[in-house]
Amino acid sequence: MSRSAELFDFMDFKNFKNFQLKYMKIGIDARSILNPAKGDAIGVGHYTYQLLRHLLEIDTENEYVLFFDFRVREKDVKKFSKPNVQIRFYPFSDYKKYLPGAYSEILGTATLQKENLDVLHSTSALNRIPMGYQGKTIVTFHDMAAFEIPQYLSAVGRVRDKAISNMMAGKAVKIIAVSNSVKDGLKKNLKIADEKMQVIYSGLDKRFFQEPEIDSSKILSKYDISKKYILFLGTLEPSKNISKLLEAFAKFKDQQKQKNGGKFDYQLVLAGKRGWLSDEYPQMIKDLGLMKDIIFTGYIIGDELVPLFRGAQFFIMPSFHEGFGMTVLEAFATQTPAIISNVASLPEIADGAAYFVSPASVDEITMAMNTFANDSALREQYRIKGLEQAKKFDWEKTARQTLEIYKSLK
Repeated sequence: MSRSAELFDFMDFKNFKNFQLKYMKIGIDARSILNPAKGDAIGVGHYTYQLLRHLLEIDTENEYVLFFDFRVREKDVKKFSKPNVQIRFYPFSDYKKYLPGAYSEILGTATLQKENLDVLHSTSALNRIPMGYQGKTIVTFHDMAAFEIPQYLSAVGRVRDKAISNMMAGKAVKIIAVSNSVKDGLKKNLKIADEKMQVIYSGLDKRFFQEPEIDSSKILSKYDISKKYILFLGTLEPSKNISKLLEAFAKFKDQQKQKNGGKFDYQLVLAGKRGWLSDEYPQMIKDLGLMKDIIFTGYIIGDELVPLFRGAQFFIMPSFHEGFGMTVLEAFATQTPAIISNVASLPEIADGAAYFVSPASVDEITMAMNTFANDSALREQYRIKGLEQAKKFDWEKTARQTLEIYKSLK
């Protein structure tokens, strides 16, 4: 062999070795994106989808292993096909209801362990990783509701969520908190050290900044929205403070009728799937005399969100707790002025770009509705502030910061 050939082989080997040192095998639990048992992706599913999408755009050096639920159809995961991506399915998903927990643990551990991952990212603390899995794990925490507002969760739900959160926090070598509020909650409730946590804000889908492709009038007609409307978007459950919102809206109706000679030209649109205890709301609406004033849309598909936001006079979210508050940013991006709670992560994420109320005060919520309804100039001020605030949240930035955490564990 010539000296030049030997030199080439040596240099080629060095490059290969350098590549080996840089290369990582990263596992991501993607079950929340396409989960046949839970329907369309919301919340964690949206976070996981956007994070994956942007990670795969910016990182072609590392290998990714994406774990989906066994029941997901292969054609549904083709959008994630790339040269550096492997798709895996949890084989025990269909069988775990028939097998003792120990068998699920064994099968789950084996599924993960055989991939020889450098790091495994669970994109939600409630997506449980088997106890037997010994690899390096990163866990994203989206909220601390089970610890901060347990009275607004079902007894079964809060016990389960606390137990899994404790287990996952202990298992993680690094924790991503989606806000400083969540980080503070982890420190207070689970005694997690600062150095183990990093705050990485979620991004915002750019479609919310764009003009809607669907004619707004078609959406309003579909949901029988015939007047000016106030929009709420989220799961209909006690933690979202639906009861006080309804009480405040009833007061708002009375006060507007007094002001306008008996006329009332507003509807309250409650958009989102029904959650725990939501069966109580129809009777409450009837008791408050709001039968003709409330619209339930159910779960809203993606293409309908932007026109629904843009058509609203204003957005309202008087939640008792939010780990991040993505819907607030969606309202901001669609130039919809917002009234929101002054608790948990919301002041941090909104940063003065929304009108704040105490979620415990029906009178404050009512007053805010009246203020926005009666003052178009004030709505315009918050419209401008909100749009500027929304521009600060970018999924590519989220992906790059997350990738840096992966690399730090090599």
